[in-house]
Amino acid sequence: MSILLTGAQMKAREMEQISAGSVTGLELMERAGAGVVDAVLARWPRLAEAPGRAVILCGPGNNGGDGFVVARLLAVRGWAVQLGLLGDPGALPPDAAANKMLWEGQGKTLSLEEAAGQAPGADLVVDALFGTGLSRALSPDLAALLARALGAARHGVAVDILSGLCADSGRWLGEDPGYCADLTVTFHGAKPGHVLGAGGEAGGSLEVVDIGLPGEGSDENRGTGGGTEVAELLADPRFCALVAKKQAGAHKYGHGHALVLTGGAGKTGAARLAARAALRIGAGLVTLGVAPGAEAEVASQVTALMMQPLAGASDLAALLEDPRFNALCLGPGLGIERARELVPVAQEAAQDDDRGLVLDADALSAFGSDPQALFAALPARAVLTPHGGEFARLFPDLSERLSDPATRGPAFSRVDAAREAAHRAGCVVLMKGADTVIAAPDRRVRVHAALGARAAPWLATAGSGDVLSGVICGLLARGFPAFDSAAMGVMLHVEGARHFGPGLIAEDLPEALPAVLRALE
Repeated sequence: MSILLTGAQMKAREMEQISAGSVTGLELMERAGAGVVDAVLARWPRLAEAPGRAVILCGPGNNGGDGFVVARLLAVRGWAVQLGLLGDPGALPPDAAANKMLWEGQGKTLSLEEAAGQAPGADLVVDALFGTGLSRALSPDLAALLARALGAARHGVAVDILSGLCADSGRWLGEDPGYCADLTVTFHGAKPGHVLGAGGEAGGSLEVVDIGLPGEGSDENRGTGGGTEVAELLADPRFCALVAKKQAGAHKYGHGHALVLTGGAGKTGAARLAARAALRIGAGLVTLGVAPGAEAEVASQVTALMMQPLAGASDLAALLEDPRFNALCLGPGLGIERARELVPVAQEAAQDDDRGLVLDADALSAFGSDPQALFAALPARAVLTPHGGEFARLFPDLSERLSDPATRGPAFSRVDAAREAAHRAGCVVLMKGADTVIAAPDRRVRVHAALGARAAPWLATAGSGDVLSGVICGLLARGFPAFDSAAMGVMLHVEGARHFGPGLIAEDLPEALPAVLRALE
Protein backbone atom coordinates (compact mmCIF):
# COMPACT_ATOMS: atom_id res chain seq x y z
CA MET A 1 0.00 0.00 0.00
CA SER A 2 1.03 3.58 -0.61
CA ILE A 3 0.09 6.54 1.52
CA LEU A 4 -2.07 9.61 0.94
CA LEU A 5 -0.43 12.77 2.26
CA THR A 6 -2.52 15.83 3.04
CA GLY A 7 -1.22 19.22 1.98
CA ALA A 8 0.08 19.90 5.49
CA GLN A 9 1.78 16.51 5.71
CA MET A 10 3.47 16.98 2.34
CA LYS A 11 4.69 20.47 3.27
CA ALA A 12 6.03 19.17 6.58
CA ARG A 13 7.89 16.36 4.80
CA GLU A 14 9.54 18.83 2.44
CA MET A 15 10.46 21.27 5.22
CA GLU A 16 11.96 18.49 7.36
CA GLN A 17 14.33 17.56 4.55
CA ILE A 18 15.16 21.16 3.66
CA SER A 19 15.82 22.00 7.33
CA ALA A 20 18.01 18.93 7.67
CA GLY A 21 20.11 20.07 4.71
CA SER A 22 19.24 16.98 2.67
CA VAL A 23 17.84 19.01 -0.22
CA THR A 24 17.10 22.60 -1.19
CA GLY A 25 13.81 24.06 -2.30
CA LEU A 26 15.33 24.86 -5.68
CA GLU A 27 16.38 21.23 -6.13
CA LEU A 28 12.88 20.01 -5.29
CA MET A 29 11.35 22.51 -7.73
CA GLU A 30 13.71 21.45 -10.51
CA ARG A 31 12.91 17.77 -9.94
CA ALA A 32 9.19 18.50 -9.87
CA GLY A 33 9.26 20.42 -13.14
CA ALA A 34 11.40 17.78 -14.81
CA GLY A 35 9.00 15.13 -13.58
CA VAL A 36 6.07 16.93 -15.16
CA VAL A 37 7.85 17.12 -18.52
CA ASP A 38 8.84 13.44 -18.38
CA ALA A 39 5.28 12.43 -17.47
CA VAL A 40 3.80 14.47 -20.33
CA LEU A 41 6.16 13.01 -22.92
CA ALA A 42 5.59 9.49 -21.62
CA ARG A 43 1.82 9.94 -21.79
CA TRP A 44 1.86 11.42 -25.30
CA PRO A 45 4.96 10.01 -27.07
CA ARG A 46 4.16 11.93 -30.26
CA LEU A 47 5.01 15.12 -28.39
CA ALA A 48 8.47 13.75 -27.62
CA GLU A 49 9.09 13.13 -31.33
CA ALA A 50 7.72 16.44 -32.60
CA PRO A 51 7.86 19.38 -30.16
CA GLY A 52 4.67 21.38 -30.14
CA ARG A 53 3.22 24.50 -28.61
CA ALA A 54 2.54 24.87 -24.89
CA VAL A 55 0.80 27.43 -22.72
CA ILE A 56 1.99 27.45 -19.11
CA LEU A 57 -0.22 29.22 -16.55
CA CYS A 58 1.77 30.03 -13.41
CA GLY A 59 0.46 31.08 -10.02
CA PRO A 60 1.96 33.36 -7.39
CA GLY A 61 3.51 30.61 -5.24
CA ASN A 62 5.79 27.62 -5.53
CA ASN A 63 3.35 25.78 -7.81
CA GLY A 64 4.00 28.60 -10.24
CA GLY A 65 7.73 28.02 -9.69
CA ASP A 66 7.25 24.43 -10.87
CA GLY A 67 5.54 25.88 -13.94
CA PHE A 68 8.56 28.08 -14.74
CA VAL A 69 10.74 24.94 -14.70
CA VAL A 70 8.31 23.13 -17.01
CA ALA A 71 8.35 26.07 -19.43
CA ARG A 72 12.15 26.27 -19.50
CA LEU A 73 12.64 22.54 -20.02
CA LEU A 74 10.08 22.41 -22.82
CA ALA A 75 11.68 25.40 -24.53
CA VAL A 76 15.08 23.69 -24.38
CA ARG A 77 13.47 20.76 -26.20
CA GLY A 78 12.35 23.03 -29.00
CA TRP A 79 8.78 23.77 -27.92
CA ALA A 80 7.11 27.09 -28.60
CA VAL A 81 6.12 28.19 -25.09
CA GLN A 82 3.87 31.02 -23.90
CA LEU A 83 3.97 31.55 -20.14
CA GLY A 84 1.55 33.68 -18.17
CA LEU A 85 1.90 34.71 -14.53
CA LEU A 86 -0.90 35.52 -12.13
CA GLY A 87 -0.12 38.41 -9.81
CA ASP A 88 2.87 40.57 -9.07
CA PRO A 89 6.22 39.12 -10.26
CA GLY A 90 7.95 40.94 -7.40
CA ALA A 91 5.91 39.01 -4.82
CA LEU A 92 7.03 35.55 -5.91
CA PRO A 93 8.68 33.36 -3.22
CA PRO A 94 12.48 33.18 -3.58
CA ASP A 95 12.70 29.77 -5.31
CA ALA A 96 9.91 30.61 -7.75
CA ALA A 97 11.54 33.99 -8.44
CA ALA A 98 14.87 32.28 -9.18
CA ASN A 99 13.19 29.97 -11.68
CA LYS A 100 11.41 32.91 -13.28
CA MET A 101 14.81 34.44 -13.99
CA LEU A 102 16.06 31.15 -15.47
CA TRP A 103 12.97 30.91 -17.65
CA GLU A 104 13.47 34.42 -18.96
CA GLY A 105 16.69 33.21 -20.53
CA GLN A 106 14.40 31.29 -22.87
CA GLY A 107 11.24 33.36 -23.23
CA LYS A 108 9.04 36.17 -21.99
CA THR A 109 6.70 36.23 -19.00
CA LEU A 110 3.26 37.41 -20.12
CA SER A 111 0.22 38.30 -18.12
CA LEU A 112 -2.05 35.39 -17.39
CA GLU A 113 -4.72 36.75 -19.75
CA GLU A 114 -2.23 37.14 -22.62
CA ALA A 115 -0.93 33.60 -22.28
CA ALA A 116 -4.37 32.04 -21.84
CA GLY A 117 -5.45 33.75 -25.05
CA GLN A 118 -2.88 31.63 -26.87
CA ALA A 119 -4.46 28.35 -25.74
CA PRO A 120 -6.67 27.65 -28.79
CA GLY A 121 -4.90 25.03 -30.86
CA ALA A 122 -2.05 24.54 -28.38
CA ASP A 123 -0.81 21.01 -27.86
CA LEU A 124 -0.57 21.53 -24.15
CA VAL A 125 -1.98 23.79 -21.44
CA VAL A 126 -0.31 23.38 -18.06
CA ASP A 127 -2.18 24.49 -14.93
CA ALA A 128 0.51 25.55 -12.45
CA LEU A 129 -1.64 28.15 -10.71
CA PHE A 130 -2.21 26.65 -7.27
CA GLY A 131 -1.01 23.45 -5.63
CA THR A 132 -1.96 21.52 -2.54
CA GLY A 133 -2.01 24.56 -0.27
CA LEU A 134 -5.05 26.23 -1.85
CA SER A 135 -7.31 27.51 0.91
CA ARG A 136 -10.01 29.44 -0.94
CA ALA A 137 -12.10 29.26 -4.09
CA LEU A 138 -10.84 30.71 -7.36
CA SER A 139 -12.52 33.92 -8.38
CA PRO A 140 -15.22 33.43 -11.03
CA ASP A 141 -13.10 35.29 -13.58
CA LEU A 142 -10.02 33.15 -12.92
CA ALA A 143 -12.05 29.93 -13.01
CA ALA A 144 -13.58 30.97 -16.33
CA LEU A 145 -10.15 31.81 -17.76
CA LEU A 146 -8.77 28.42 -16.74
CA ALA A 147 -11.83 26.65 -18.11
CA ARG A 148 -11.42 28.36 -21.50
CA ALA A 149 -7.71 27.57 -21.65
CA LEU A 150 -8.04 23.90 -20.71
CA GLY A 151 -10.96 23.46 -23.07
CA ALA A 152 -9.16 25.05 -26.01
CA ALA A 153 -5.99 22.92 -25.99
CA ARG A 154 -5.44 19.37 -27.15
CA HIS A 155 -4.19 18.23 -23.75
CA GLY A 156 -4.55 19.70 -20.26
CA VAL A 157 -2.08 18.96 -17.45
CA ALA A 158 -2.35 19.90 -13.78
CA VAL A 159 0.79 20.39 -11.71
CA ASP A 160 0.27 18.71 -8.30
CA ILE A 161 -3.53 19.10 -8.37
CA LEU A 162 -6.06 20.80 -10.61
CA SER A 163 -6.54 24.39 -9.43
CA GLY A 164 -9.74 24.87 -7.47
CA LEU A 165 -9.72 21.38 -5.94
CA CYS A 166 -9.01 20.86 -2.26
CA ALA A 167 -6.03 18.51 -2.02
CA ASP A 168 -7.27 17.00 1.24
CA SER A 169 -10.84 16.22 0.19
CA GLY A 170 -11.15 16.27 -3.59
CA ARG A 171 -13.97 18.81 -3.21
CA TRP A 172 -14.25 21.94 -5.30
CA LEU A 173 -13.71 25.05 -3.24
CA GLY A 174 -16.70 27.11 -4.28
CA GLU A 175 -18.82 26.26 -7.32
CA ASP A 176 -17.93 23.38 -9.64
CA PRO A 177 -16.11 25.23 -12.45
CA GLY A 178 -16.81 22.51 -14.99
CA TYR A 179 -13.26 21.99 -16.24
CA CYS A 180 -10.94 18.99 -16.04
CA ALA A 181 -7.42 17.89 -16.90
CA ASP A 182 -6.27 14.90 -18.90
CA LEU A 183 -3.28 14.31 -16.63
CA THR A 184 -2.28 15.33 -13.12
CA VAL A 185 1.36 15.04 -12.09
CA THR A 186 1.98 15.08 -8.36
CA PHE A 187 5.10 14.61 -6.29
CA HIS A 188 6.32 12.02 -3.78
CA GLY A 189 2.89 10.52 -3.13
CA ALA A 190 -0.78 10.87 -4.04
CA LYS A 191 -2.94 13.23 -2.01
CA PRO A 192 -6.46 12.41 -0.76
CA GLY A 193 -7.91 14.92 -3.20
CA HIS A 194 -6.59 12.92 -6.13
CA VAL A 195 -8.88 9.99 -5.35
CA LEU A 196 -11.75 11.44 -3.30
CA GLY A 197 -14.79 13.38 -4.46
CA ALA A 198 -14.55 15.29 -7.71
CA GLY A 199 -10.77 14.95 -7.73
CA GLY A 200 -10.83 11.36 -8.86
CA GLU A 201 -12.40 12.27 -12.20
CA ALA A 202 -11.59 15.95 -12.79
CA GLY A 203 -7.85 15.43 -12.49
CA GLY A 204 -7.69 12.78 -15.23
CA SER A 205 -4.93 10.19 -15.03
CA LEU A 206 -2.61 10.51 -12.06
CA GLU A 207 1.16 10.23 -12.27
CA VAL A 208 3.24 10.29 -9.08
CA VAL A 209 6.80 11.58 -9.55
CA ASP A 210 9.72 10.80 -7.23
CA ILE A 211 11.45 14.04 -6.21
CA GLY A 212 13.99 12.44 -3.89
CA LEU A 213 12.24 12.61 -0.53
CA PRO A 214 12.41 9.54 1.76
CA GLY A 215 10.35 6.62 0.48
CA GLU A 216 6.65 7.17 1.00
CA GLY A 217 6.24 3.94 2.93
CA SER A 218 8.96 4.74 5.45
CA ASP A 219 8.13 4.86 9.15
CA GLU A 220 9.25 8.46 9.44
CA ASN A 221 6.84 9.43 6.67
CA ARG A 222 3.82 7.84 8.34
CA GLY A 223 3.65 10.26 11.21
CA THR A 224 4.35 13.42 9.29
CA GLY A 225 2.43 16.65 9.47
CA GLY A 226 -0.02 18.45 11.65
CA GLY A 227 -0.67 15.63 14.11
CA THR A 228 -3.03 13.96 11.64
CA GLU A 229 -2.66 10.28 10.85
CA VAL A 230 -1.70 9.27 7.33
CA ALA A 231 -4.29 7.47 5.22
CA GLU A 232 -3.29 4.50 3.08
CA LEU A 233 -4.28 3.97 -0.54
CA LEU A 234 -5.38 0.50 -1.61
CA ALA A 235 -4.16 0.10 -5.17
CA ASP A 236 -2.44 -3.29 -5.52
CA PRO A 237 -4.62 -6.43 -5.31
CA ARG A 238 -1.59 -8.39 -4.08
CA PHE A 239 -2.47 -6.93 -0.70
CA CYS A 240 -5.13 -9.69 -0.72
CA ALA A 241 -2.77 -12.55 -1.52
CA LEU A 242 -3.30 -14.27 1.86
CA VAL A 243 -6.97 -14.75 1.01
CA ALA A 244 -5.99 -17.14 -1.79
CA LYS A 245 -4.13 -19.43 0.63
CA LYS A 246 -5.65 -22.07 2.87
CA GLN A 247 -3.93 -24.37 5.32
CA ALA A 248 -3.46 -27.77 3.76
CA GLY A 249 -5.29 -30.53 5.60
CA ALA A 250 -7.42 -28.18 7.67
CA HIS A 251 -11.02 -29.16 8.55
CA LYS A 252 -13.87 -27.09 7.14
CA TYR A 253 -14.55 -25.69 10.62
CA GLY A 254 -10.96 -24.48 10.64
CA HIS A 255 -11.99 -21.96 8.02
CA GLY A 256 -14.94 -20.66 9.97
CA HIS A 257 -18.72 -20.92 9.94
CA ALA A 258 -20.61 -17.84 8.79
CA LEU A 259 -24.27 -17.18 9.57
CA VAL A 260 -26.30 -14.88 7.31
CA LEU A 261 -29.85 -13.98 8.29
CA THR A 262 -32.63 -13.61 5.73
CA GLY A 263 -35.83 -11.62 5.54
CA GLY A 264 -39.25 -13.08 4.89
CA ALA A 265 -40.66 -14.80 1.81
CA GLY A 266 -39.87 -12.91 -1.38
CA LYS A 267 -37.04 -11.03 0.34
CA THR A 268 -34.32 -13.64 0.71
CA GLY A 269 -32.32 -12.86 -2.43
CA ALA A 270 -30.00 -10.30 -0.82
CA ALA A 271 -29.06 -12.66 2.01
CA ARG A 272 -28.51 -15.50 -0.44
CA LEU A 273 -26.13 -13.31 -2.43
CA ALA A 274 -24.21 -12.46 0.73
CA ALA A 275 -24.08 -16.10 1.82
CA ARG A 276 -22.86 -17.28 -1.57
CA ALA A 277 -20.11 -14.65 -1.49
CA ALA A 278 -19.03 -15.72 2.01
CA LEU A 279 -18.72 -19.29 0.79
CA ARG A 280 -16.83 -18.35 -2.36
CA ILE A 281 -14.31 -16.24 -0.43
CA GLY A 282 -13.36 -19.30 1.59
CA ALA A 283 -15.54 -19.63 4.70
CA GLY A 284 -15.61 -23.32 5.56
CA LEU A 285 -19.39 -23.40 6.08
CA VAL A 286 -22.16 -20.86 5.57
CA THR A 287 -25.66 -21.14 7.01
CA LEU A 288 -28.69 -19.04 6.15
CA GLY A 289 -30.89 -18.25 9.14
CA VAL A 290 -34.28 -18.25 7.39
CA ALA A 291 -37.38 -16.34 8.46
CA PRO A 292 -40.69 -18.20 8.88
CA GLY A 293 -42.48 -18.79 5.61
CA ALA A 294 -39.34 -18.45 3.51
CA GLU A 295 -37.95 -21.95 4.03
CA ALA A 296 -39.23 -23.41 0.76
CA GLU A 297 -38.02 -20.39 -1.21
CA VAL A 298 -34.51 -20.68 0.18
CA ALA A 299 -34.33 -24.48 0.02
CA SER A 300 -35.13 -24.41 -3.69
CA GLN A 301 -32.24 -22.01 -4.35
CA VAL A 302 -29.30 -23.38 -2.36
CA THR A 303 -27.02 -26.40 -2.49
CA ALA A 304 -23.68 -25.94 -0.72
CA LEU A 305 -25.27 -23.35 1.54
CA MET A 306 -27.06 -24.70 4.58
CA MET A 307 -30.27 -23.33 6.05
CA GLN A 308 -31.70 -23.10 9.53
CA PRO A 309 -35.24 -21.89 10.36
CA LEU A 310 -34.92 -18.84 12.57
CA ALA A 311 -38.04 -17.05 13.73
CA GLY A 312 -36.91 -14.52 16.29
CA ALA A 313 -34.55 -13.47 19.06
CA SER A 314 -34.82 -16.65 21.10
CA ASP A 315 -34.05 -18.84 18.08
CA LEU A 316 -30.98 -16.76 17.23
CA ALA A 317 -29.74 -16.84 20.82
CA ALA A 318 -30.13 -20.61 20.92
CA LEU A 319 -28.36 -21.06 17.59
CA LEU A 320 -25.44 -18.90 18.69
CA GLU A 321 -24.80 -21.11 21.68
CA ASP A 322 -22.82 -23.10 19.12
CA PRO A 323 -19.43 -21.33 19.22
CA ARG A 324 -18.54 -22.59 15.74
CA PHE A 325 -20.65 -19.78 14.26
CA ASN A 326 -17.80 -17.27 14.31
CA ALA A 327 -19.02 -14.59 11.88
CA LEU A 328 -22.48 -13.10 11.40
CA CYS A 329 -24.01 -10.97 8.66
CA LEU A 330 -27.24 -9.09 9.28
CA GLY A 331 -28.97 -6.56 7.10
CA PRO A 332 -29.33 -7.54 3.44
CA GLY A 333 -33.08 -7.95 2.87
CA LEU A 334 -33.59 -8.50 6.59
CA GLY A 335 -36.44 -6.04 7.11
CA ILE A 336 -36.50 -3.19 9.63
CA GLU A 337 -38.58 -4.91 12.33
CA ARG A 338 -36.65 -8.16 12.09
CA ALA A 339 -33.40 -6.19 12.28
CA ARG A 340 -34.50 -4.37 15.43
CA GLU A 341 -35.23 -7.70 17.08
CA LEU A 342 -32.19 -9.67 15.96
CA VAL A 343 -29.30 -7.20 15.85
CA PRO A 344 -29.07 -6.82 19.66
CA VAL A 345 -28.88 -10.60 20.04
CA ALA A 346 -26.12 -10.82 17.45
CA GLN A 347 -24.24 -7.96 19.09
CA GLU A 348 -24.32 -9.61 22.51
CA ALA A 349 -23.15 -12.94 21.13
CA ALA A 350 -20.36 -11.30 19.16
CA GLN A 351 -19.17 -9.37 22.22
CA ASP A 352 -19.08 -12.45 24.41
CA ASP A 353 -17.24 -14.70 21.97
CA ASP A 354 -15.21 -12.31 19.80
CA ARG A 355 -17.22 -13.19 16.72
CA GLY A 356 -17.08 -11.14 13.54
CA LEU A 357 -20.19 -9.11 12.77
CA VAL A 358 -21.15 -7.35 9.54
CA LEU A 359 -24.08 -4.94 9.69
CA ASP A 360 -25.47 -3.53 6.47
CA ALA A 361 -28.67 -2.19 4.92
CA ASP A 362 -31.71 -2.78 7.18
CA ALA A 363 -29.48 -3.58 10.17
CA LEU A 364 -28.23 0.01 9.95
CA SER A 365 -31.43 1.76 8.92
CA ALA A 366 -33.30 0.13 11.81
CA PHE A 367 -31.27 2.28 14.20
CA GLY A 368 -31.47 5.54 12.27
CA SER A 369 -33.64 7.16 14.94
CA ASP A 370 -31.28 6.14 17.76
CA PRO A 371 -27.77 5.41 16.45
CA GLN A 372 -26.30 5.41 19.94
CA ALA A 373 -28.35 2.32 20.77
CA LEU A 374 -26.44 0.56 18.01
CA PHE A 375 -23.02 1.98 18.82
CA ALA A 376 -23.23 1.21 22.54
CA ALA A 377 -23.20 -2.54 21.98
CA LEU A 378 -20.99 -3.08 18.94
CA PRO A 379 -18.27 -5.72 19.36
CA ALA A 380 -14.63 -5.13 18.54
CA ARG A 381 -14.81 -7.22 15.34
CA ALA A 382 -17.82 -5.43 13.88
CA VAL A 383 -17.88 -3.82 10.43
CA LEU A 384 -20.56 -1.34 9.40
CA THR A 385 -20.95 -0.94 5.63
CA PRO A 386 -23.22 2.06 4.97
CA HIS A 387 -23.91 3.65 1.62
CA GLY A 388 -24.51 7.40 1.59
CA GLY A 389 -28.12 7.31 2.76
CA GLU A 390 -27.43 4.86 5.58
CA PHE A 391 -24.41 6.88 6.66
CA ALA A 392 -26.60 9.99 6.82
CA ARG A 393 -29.10 8.22 9.09
CA LEU A 394 -26.42 7.06 11.51
CA PHE A 395 -24.14 10.11 11.36
CA PRO A 396 -26.37 13.01 10.27
CA ASP A 397 -23.99 15.75 11.35
CA LEU A 398 -21.04 14.23 9.49
CA SER A 399 -23.15 13.72 6.40
CA GLU A 400 -24.31 17.32 6.56
CA ARG A 401 -20.73 18.57 6.73
CA LEU A 402 -19.92 16.55 3.62
CA SER A 403 -22.90 17.96 1.73
CA ASP A 404 -22.40 21.58 2.79
CA PRO A 405 -20.59 23.69 0.15
CA ALA A 406 -16.83 23.76 0.63
CA THR A 407 -15.75 27.38 0.76
CA ARG A 408 -12.31 27.08 2.33
CA GLY A 409 -9.60 24.46 2.44
CA PRO A 410 -8.74 22.07 3.78
CA ALA A 411 -12.38 21.02 3.41
CA PHE A 412 -14.06 18.28 5.44
CA SER A 413 -13.46 15.01 3.57
CA ARG A 414 -14.79 11.48 3.40
CA VAL A 415 -11.62 10.42 5.23
CA ASP A 416 -12.47 12.85 8.04
CA ALA A 417 -16.07 11.63 8.15
CA ALA A 418 -15.20 7.93 8.18
CA ARG A 419 -12.52 8.42 10.81
CA GLU A 420 -14.95 10.24 13.12
CA ALA A 421 -17.71 7.70 12.45
CA ALA A 422 -15.47 4.76 13.37
CA HIS A 423 -14.39 6.54 16.54
CA ARG A 424 -18.02 7.08 17.57
CA ALA A 425 -19.18 3.60 16.68
CA GLY A 426 -16.15 1.90 18.22
CA CYS A 427 -15.73 -0.41 15.23
CA VAL A 428 -14.69 -0.43 11.57
CA VAL A 429 -16.83 1.74 9.30
CA LEU A 430 -16.77 1.24 5.53
CA MET A 431 -18.24 4.16 3.57
CA LYS A 432 -19.25 2.69 0.23
CA GLY A 433 -18.80 4.49 -3.05
CA ALA A 434 -16.47 4.75 -6.02
CA ASP A 435 -14.14 6.32 -3.46
CA THR A 436 -14.64 3.82 -0.65
CA VAL A 437 -13.15 4.77 2.71
CA ILE A 438 -12.49 2.24 5.49
CA ALA A 439 -11.77 3.55 8.97
CA ALA A 440 -10.92 1.84 12.25
CA PRO A 441 -11.67 3.21 15.73
CA ASP A 442 -7.94 3.70 16.33
CA ARG A 443 -8.05 6.25 13.44
CA ARG A 444 -6.36 4.13 10.80
CA VAL A 445 -7.84 4.78 7.37
CA ARG A 446 -7.61 3.07 4.02
CA VAL A 447 -9.02 4.41 0.76
CA HIS A 448 -9.91 2.43 -2.33
CA ALA A 449 -10.73 4.39 -5.48
CA ALA A 450 -12.40 2.47 -8.31
CA LEU A 451 -11.02 4.93 -10.86
CA GLY A 452 -8.84 4.79 -13.93
CA ALA A 453 -7.33 1.34 -14.33
CA ARG A 454 -9.34 0.11 -11.33
CA ALA A 455 -12.70 1.50 -12.46
CA ALA A 456 -15.59 -0.92 -12.11
CA PRO A 457 -18.75 0.89 -13.24
CA TRP A 458 -20.58 -2.42 -13.53
CA LEU A 459 -20.86 -2.53 -9.73
CA ALA A 460 -23.69 0.00 -10.02
CA THR A 461 -26.21 -2.84 -10.03
CA ALA A 462 -28.74 -4.12 -7.50
CA GLY A 463 -27.29 -6.53 -4.97
CA SER A 464 -23.60 -5.74 -5.41
CA GLY A 465 -23.43 -4.26 -1.90
CA ASP A 466 -24.96 -7.44 -0.47
CA VAL A 467 -22.17 -9.42 -2.09
CA LEU A 468 -19.59 -7.11 -0.49
CA SER A 469 -21.12 -7.73 2.95
CA GLY A 470 -20.90 -11.46 2.35
CA VAL A 471 -17.28 -11.30 1.25
CA ILE A 472 -16.34 -9.39 4.40
CA CYS A 473 -18.30 -11.82 6.57
CA GLY A 474 -16.50 -14.75 4.95
CA LEU A 475 -13.12 -13.16 5.62
CA LEU A 476 -14.09 -12.56 9.26
CA ALA A 477 -15.10 -16.21 9.50
CA ARG A 478 -11.67 -17.18 8.24
CA GLY A 479 -10.10 -15.21 11.09
CA PHE A 480 -8.87 -12.05 9.38
CA PRO A 481 -9.00 -8.85 11.47
CA ALA A 482 -11.99 -6.60 10.89
CA PHE A 483 -10.00 -3.74 9.35
CA ASP A 484 -8.20 -6.09 6.96
CA SER A 485 -11.39 -7.98 6.13
CA ALA A 486 -13.11 -4.76 5.10
CA ALA A 487 -10.16 -3.54 3.04
CA MET A 488 -9.54 -6.86 1.30
CA GLY A 489 -13.26 -7.32 0.77
CA VAL A 490 -13.48 -4.01 -1.11
CA MET A 491 -10.50 -4.84 -3.31
CA LEU A 492 -11.70 -8.34 -4.15
CA HIS A 493 -15.21 -7.07 -4.82
CA VAL A 494 -13.83 -4.64 -7.40
CA GLU A 495 -11.47 -7.24 -8.85
CA GLY A 496 -14.43 -9.59 -9.35
CA ALA A 497 -16.32 -6.90 -11.23
CA ARG A 498 -13.30 -6.03 -13.36
CA HIS A 499 -12.74 -9.70 -14.16
CA PHE A 500 -16.33 -10.15 -15.33
CA GLY A 501 -16.73 -6.79 -17.04
CA PRO A 502 -19.78 -5.41 -18.88
CA GLY A 503 -23.08 -7.15 -18.33
CA LEU A 504 -22.30 -7.94 -14.70
CA ILE A 505 -25.18 -8.61 -12.33
CA ALA A 506 -24.79 -9.28 -8.63
CA GLU A 507 -25.12 -13.06 -9.05
CA ASP A 508 -21.98 -13.02 -11.20
CA LEU A 509 -19.76 -11.50 -8.52
CA PRO A 510 -19.36 -14.53 -6.23
CA GLU A 511 -18.71 -16.71 -9.28
CA ALA A 512 -15.93 -14.37 -10.44
CA LEU A 513 -14.04 -14.69 -7.14
CA PRO A 514 -12.31 -18.06 -7.82
CA ALA A 515 -10.54 -16.62 -10.89
CA VAL A 516 -9.55 -13.52 -8.90
CA LEU A 517 -8.13 -15.67 -6.10
CA ARG A 518 -6.26 -17.92 -8.53
CA ALA A 519 -4.56 -14.86 -10.00
CA LEU A 520 -3.33 -13.95 -6.49
CA GLU A 521 -1.81 -17.33 -5.69
